[in-house]
Amino acid sequence: MKFDLTNEVALISGASRGIGQGIAFALGQAGATIIGTATTEAGTEKITQALQAQNIQGEGRILNLAEKDSIDNLMQNLQTMPTILVNNAAITKDNLLVRMKDEDWLAVIHTNLSGVYYLTKACLRAMTKAKHGRIITITSVVGFTGNPGQANYAAAKAGVIGFSKSLAREVGSRSITVNAIAPGFIATDMTANLPEAHQTTLLQQIPLNRAGTTEDVAAAALFLSSQAASYITGETIHVNGGMYMA
Repeated sequence: MKFDLTNEVALISGASRGIGQGIAFALGQAGATIIGTATTEAGTEKITQALQAQNIQGEGRILNLAEKDSIDNLMQNLQTMPTILVNNAAITKDNLLVRMKDEDWLAVIHTNLSGVYYLTKACLRAMTKAKHGRIITITSVVGFTGNPGQANYAAAKAGVIGFSKSLAREVGSRSITVNAIAPGFIATDMTANLPEAHQTTLLQQIPLNRAGTTEDVAAAALFLSSQAASYITGETIHVNGGMYMA
């Protein structure tokens, strides 16, 4: 099945690398205009150049999800409002809870949970008026399983699942779908820095016996963005090779 996103505008947070970049490429190659965000000018330039190299229409824009003013500034300067929103950007500040600093808890919650709230709310009015929209939030397998040293991250990722289900009930009558994707162990720059022994342990938990790829996650995002998924809302798609089975 070929997915056609012509005339759609996709806003993807955290699109300079990894899963965000993979989703930007997949949606862009299907015809969507891409607005990819990064926290630095260098990151936005990287996004713009990468899209151009793929012959995808779009550009990079500055966004700091931890700052509501940054979100407001982004939205005020967009020429066309997004019809697809992919909440992908996230940070980690890992530590055991007894050692976790308050500021590290708050930084992760502000970016990974409150940032999703603010950015989604900023996009929602135009979608509601148009009676059309796709909202996709990247959660994580640890939002379901938990993970030592990641109480803040797991709490935020579990939070966006409840957020997505609630919002799906609120906006379904306006033909807006709201779903989440929960990646497992995905091969990215970030996971490549994990100790080899840790990577081996993770792979032993995966029935498919391999790490996932950014393309695996992007394929799920492409499907949920498309007309083929118009009757799917309030769901979480697990992309984890069987690492966790709901």
